[in-house]
Amino acid sequence: MVGCSADGDLNEEKYTQPLPWIGLYVAAASLACAIAMAADFIHSCRHKKFWFPNKFFSINATSLTVVAVAVKLSVDLNTPMPSRIDQLSKLSSGVLVCVVIANSMPSLGTVQNKEIMMNIMAFAILVVTVLVNIAIQLGTEVIYVCWWEHVGVMSLMLVMLLILGSSALAVATTKTELEFMYKKKCDMAMQEGSKDMNRRTPEELKEDLMKFWIMAHTSNPQFVMGRSVTCAASGALCLLGTTVLAEAMLRSFFMPGSFKFCAGESDYQWSTTLVLVAQALAVGVGSVAPAVRWLPRNRKINCTGICFKVEKYWIQCLVEIKECPFIRIESQQLRKLAHEAKRSCLDTIIRAQIGIVMGCKLIQFISIFCACIIVKLKKLLPSESISADQSMETKNLDLSRFVLHFEGEEELVEVTMRKNCTATDNWMREGEKKQPKHLTDLLKKATFAEGFKGVREFDCDQVCILDCEEPPQPWSLPIVTLTAIAISLPNISSCSIKQLLCSVHEGLVYVKLIEEHLDGKEELSNTRRAAFKVWSGVDIYHKWLDVDLHKLSLKSKSTREVLELLVEGGKSRLAEFKNAYPTECPRINPSEWHAEALAANSMYRISSTILKNYQHYNMAPGESLFPSLVVLISDLLAACLTNLRPFIFSKCLKTTIEERKGSVREAVYILGQMVEIVKLLDQSSLSIVYSDKITTIADWRSLHKAIKPLAIAPHPTMADTASINAGEKYLNIS
Repeated sequence: MVGCSADGDLNEEKYTQPLPWIGLYVAAASLACAIAMAADFIHSCRHKKFWFPNKFFSINATSLTVVAVAVKLSVDLNTPMPSRIDQLSKLSSGVLVCVVIANSMPSLGTVQNKEIMMNIMAFAILVVTVLVNIAIQLGTEVIYVCWWEHVGVMSLMLVMLLILGSSALAVATTKTELEFMYKKKCDMAMQEGSKDMNRRTPEELKEDLMKFWIMAHTSNPQFVMGRSVTCAASGALCLLGTTVLAEAMLRSFFMPGSFKFCAGESDYQWSTTLVLVAQALAVGVGSVAPAVRWLPRNRKINCTGICFKVEKYWIQCLVEIKECPFIRIESQQLRKLAHEAKRSCLDTIIRAQIGIVMGCKLIQFISIFCACIIVKLKKLLPSESISADQSMETKNLDLSRFVLHFEGEEELVEVTMRKNCTATDNWMREGEKKQPKHLTDLLKKATFAEGFKGVREFDCDQVCILDCEEPPQPWSLPIVTLTAIAISLPNISSCSIKQLLCSVHEGLVYVKLIEEHLDGKEELSNTRRAAFKVWSGVDIYHKWLDVDLHKLSLKSKSTREVLELLVEGGKSRLAEFKNAYPTECPRINPSEWHAEALAANSMYRISSTILKNYQHYNMAPGESLFPSLVVLISDLLAACLTNLRPFIFSKCLKTTIEERKGSVREAVYILGQMVEIVKLLDQSSLSIVYSDKITTIADWRSLHKAIKPLAIAPHPTMADTASINAGEKYLNIS
């Protein structure tokens, strides 16, 4: 019988055969933790973020799963682990848990309030499981050496878990207070400007962004957690756990008489060596960042001591829960009993929270006390002159009022002003190195003096409407359609086409950003997706939908023929869409059309407009129309990019607290890229005067009509446009 021996007993010979490979899997998971923590450390050092935020290794489902695999040996209850390497691998697994807790603590700030307690509960289940299993192994003598080391590591794990939970309780309150302070400081920053938001010069925009950067940096949730006393204390405890592991390893390898190990080999065989090496590496690498967080970072260390006072935000969440009544219990007596029981329970938790915070402050004081001794020793040396950093601090002292800090963090102002005021200049310079030169050259062809008249002229109201209602137009779709028409014209040099495509490609990057941030209408989102779907074909393959524009330009004899083919192609594809959905089309809002239908409608209207406006010209050569289309494209791009200032401010004002720092940094970088274009666009008096009223194509067209009324005839019927579309021609370019 399969699974039984010859005498009928259960055959256990093959049970342990996979264990070496399981050990290899554990070593790989431990190495993954080491790599992720090392990546965080390198990334932080490279960007001079010495509070060491978590980018690659944070508290989430993935990291918890990897850690659970990495500590598998410490929860193995019955596999014999006789040798020195086996026993040390048990200890290293416990220390790795301590390192993971300390290393990933700043990531609590990035977790949404609804998810943070779930992540903490998941982490708590993992830690408690490890603690219980280690305790069982100590009792059953599966772990028979390093007894005191294991007890110490278990104590550290439990204390650090409590600190982690204590930090999580303060996250929601700190975010709320930081959000309030940020909005208040934003109002102050906006009021300090001498001009309207949309009329500020690039230099004034840079000054505004410096203020926003200081606020965003100091209110960054990871930075807030990284500078907290709980994070500093966890760093000290992590360093202590690493010291325990180092002590055990040194004693076992260099003092053989300290421990007496049993003879034999574990069922994990050679894999335990890999596990120990990988986990020792993870512990060593992962301990550096928490240890640095424990050290004081302020050059003016307060040697008189630390303020042993628990700030309100540590217990605010618990106090609010305590005061919240039970409203779903009908009986008054039961409500009173439940309320008093809850208050009593929460009073205990609040006292525990206060005790944990006070203990963390005491641990932090140890590093300050040691630093004070070093400071006193340095005073015996000759004094140094004022450094460049101090002069920089004085120079930027006016921005200190924009540093967001809590009670007891007054020294943060000095540290921030000394180390972060030049960040805006650095990102501006990085942006200036990558200015869109092709786009700048294209925008110089715009009709600045005439208020970008191409916005009005690209789509004529006299073109027949093919449906009862026209879909809304974002900026991107007309730009893409005009570009497709331009490269389909005959007798245009490949160099001119390449230059136009490069310019439009650079411009659409910013058009997309502006549309997504400033145009909150959901009805335009589908049209924007259609525009960029069409653009990928135009840019890469020189195709509009399934039409090869290059072949079209070669086969057509004149510009008129190209335009007529494009008009008919757009009309026929829109008709195909309606025929494919005969019952749904009347009920579907035009903004919800398929991408092909939206692109076809845009091609029909714009090609018809161009054909109507230029039909009195001799367009056979083709070159006479191409520059005009380039001007139309330039006008549309320029009009859209006049929204750069509102876009930059929206990046600073409308983002969530978790995303704000990166958003402000991106705004600074984009301003560096677009500084020359902003100066160029200021030549348009129309965009300056009406900058707060014109953001969409519809706004611009309405403004043009109000300033210079046009003689607009009623929409013609299909019969009226027969002359435009004389001689039906179906677009079939193979």
